[in-house]
Amino acid sequence: MKRLQLLMLVLLTNQLVLSAREYVLDSPDGINKIHVYTDDRIWYQVWHREILILEKSPISITIDNTELGVNPRPVRSMKRSVDQIIPQVIQVKRSEVRDRCNELTIQFRGGYSVIFRAYDDGVAYRIKTSLNDQVTINNELVKYNFPQDHQGAFPIADGYFTHYERPHVVQMISEFKDDQFSCLPVLLAPEKGHKLVITESDLWDYPGFYLKSGNGENALQAIFPRYPKSYSIPNDKDVIPVEREEYLARTSGRRDFPWRLMAISDNDGELLENELVFKLSTPLKLTQTDWIKPGKVTWDWYNANNVYGVEFESGINTETYEYYIDFAARFGLTYAVLEIGWYDISTNDLINPLESIDMESLAAYAREKNVGLILGVTWKALNDNMEPALDQFQKWGIKGIKVDQMQRDDQWMVQYYQKVARAAASRKLLVDFHSSYKPTGIRRAYPNVITTEGVSGQEQHKWEGKSTNPENDLIIPFTRMLAGPMDYSPGAMRNAQEPNYRPIFDRPMSLGTRCHQLAMFVVYESPLQVLADTPSHYLKEEECMEFISVVPTVWDDIKVLEAKFGDYVLLARRSGDEWYIGAMTDWTARDLTLDLSFLDPGSYDIQYYQDGVNAEGFASDYKMIKSTVTNQHKIPIHLASGGGWVARVTKH
Repeated sequence: MKRLQLLMLVLLTNQLVLSAREYVLDSPDGINKIHVYTDDRIWYQVWHREILILEKSPISITIDNTELGVNPRPVRSMKRSVDQIIPQVIQVKRSEVRDRCNELTIQFRGGYSVIFRAYDDGVAYRIKTSLNDQVTINNELVKYNFPQDHQGAFPIADGYFTHYERPHVVQMISEFKDDQFSCLPVLLAPEKGHKLVITESDLWDYPGFYLKSGNGENALQAIFPRYPKSYSIPNDKDVIPVEREEYLARTSGRRDFPWRLMAISDNDGELLENELVFKLSTPLKLTQTDWIKPGKVTWDWYNANNVYGVEFESGINTETYEYYIDFAARFGLTYAVLEIGWYDISTNDLINPLESIDMESLAAYAREKNVGLILGVTWKALNDNMEPALDQFQKWGIKGIKVDQMQRDDQWMVQYYQKVARAAASRKLLVDFHSSYKPTGIRRAYPNVITTEGVSGQEQHKWEGKSTNPENDLIIPFTRMLAGPMDYSPGAMRNAQEPNYRPIFDRPMSLGTRCHQLAMFVVYESPLQVLADTPSHYLKEEECMEFISVVPTVWDDIKVLEAKFGDYVLLARRSGDEWYIGAMTDWTARDLTLDLSFLDPGSYDIQYYQDGVNAEGFASDYKMIKSTVTNQHKIPIHLASGGGWVARVTKH
C-alpha cells in the first residue's frame, strides 16, 4: 500500500513538473524582460537591464465565482513583434507615435488567455476571455511584489467617490496605513535609480483600480470599486454610491480586459516622453475627424466672472461673455468656455439658458469672431436629458462640452464616459471631462475627448491652494501627465510666494512665480489649454500675452534636457520650425544651463522670460529678453524659489 501511495505521489509530482512551464519575453532592444510561470498559478516576473524589479506576481480573474489563473492549463503560446506608426488625430507629444514591442499570448484551457507586451520603456499584460455572452466579474487579482520596500509618490484617495485631485504623499510602501489606498498613476523609486510608474490603459465597461499595500509585504495590490447598488443625492451635482453590489462588473464574456502597465525609466526625463497608455489603447473609432481642433480657451470660473474696466455689470450674462469672446478673438484663442451656471442648476434644464444669457445671439457673435463656445455641464444634468441637450447644443453651433463632477470610476461611470464620447462625437462636439478619473486612453478611440482633469490643478488656489504648489507642480509631469493630457489651467497673473499667499475664492492667486506659470504652457500637455485668469488681468500684461497668444497646444517633437522627479524640469518642444523651451523648479531656487545644441545649424531669434531679481519676494516679478543665438550657445538659467523660465525660438 505504501509503495502504491509513493508511486502515485511520484506520478503526481511528475505531472505537476510537466505542466509547470516558463515563458520568456524580451523587449525589442532587450532592455526589459518578462518571465511567465504557469504552475499552481499564473505568475510573472520583470527584469530591467538584468535587475529584478518585480518578483513573481500573480495574475487571475474571478468570473462567475470561478478563479481563472489558478492551476492553469496552457493550451498554446504565440509570440509576435509589433512595429507600427499609430495614426494620430491630435499630436500631444510628437508627430509620430511608434508602437514597437514584442508580444506573448498564452492560451489556457477554460476559455481565457493572458497577453503580455514588452516595450523598451515598460511592460504590460491583459486578460482576454472567450466565454458566455454575459458574465459576472467577482474580482480580479492585480498584485505587484517587489524585491524590497520602495519609496513612492501616492495620490492618496479620499474613498471611491473621488475627483482624483489629490496631493501626492511621498512615503515607503510599508508606511501605508490599513485604511489607505492610492489613486493612479503611482510612481515608485527603487534604490537602483530607475523609476516605475503603474497605471492602466484601455478601460472600457469595467471599473478602474486603486492600489493599497500588500499586508506588510513589499507589495502593492489592486482594489476596485464594486458596482453601485444604491445612491445618495445630497445636492444638484453629486450622486454618491452608498451601497455596492458583491461584484465588480457584469459584462460580455468575449472581451479584452484593461491593460495593467508599468512604465520603466532609467532617468526621470524618460517618463515625460512615455506614451504607453496611448499605444495600448483601442484604435480610432471615428471616420471623420477634421472638425476636432485643439487650441487655447479663455475661462470664466477661476475669477468668478469678475472683469473690470468695462461699461457693464459683470456676471453670468451675455455682455460678460461677449467680452470673453472679444478677448479670445483679439489674441487668437480658439475657444471661450461658459462654466456651469449658464443654466438653472436647480432644474438641470440644459435646453433653456438663464434669462440673462441669449445663447443664440451669443453663439452667432462667437461665430462672427471665429471663436468656438464650450458649455460647462454637470454630468447628471447631461445624463438626465442627453440626446435633446446635445441636439440643442449642435443647433446653437456649440463646439464642445465640459462635463463635470463625475468623481467615480466604477463600471457604471466608465460606461457613462463612453456614452458621452460617442454621443458628442456624433454631433461634432469636443469633450473635456472634469472631476474625472485619470486618463486611460479613450482619446485614441475618441479624439474628441481632447483633455481631462483628474489633477490637483490651478483651481485649488480658490479655496486652499497649499496642496497645489511648486512641489506638486514638479510631481505631476512625471506621474499624472504620463497617463494623458491634463487640464491644469495655467497662466495665473496674480502670483505669490508662500508668506504672501491667501486663498480668495473670487480673486485667486497662484503659488510660485509668474514665469513658473508661463512655463506650464510648454511643460504641461493639454491640446485644449485653458487660460486660468480673467481677460481684465491679461489685458494689462501685454508682454505675457505676447507669449501666451502664440504658444501651441500640440507638438511635433519633445526633448527633455534635464529633469528630476519632484524637483525640476527643463524641456524643449517643437512645433513646425519653432522651438519652445520651458523650465520649472519646486520651492528650491536653482541654476540650470540651457544647451542649444539640439537646434539645427543657423541663426535663431530667441525671446525668453526669466524670474525677476525680486521674484523671491514679489512673485510676479519677471524680465523679458530678446536675443540672437545659434546651436553653439549655452544660456544660464536662474530659477527663483517656485520659479520658471520660458522661451520661444524662431529661425532668424
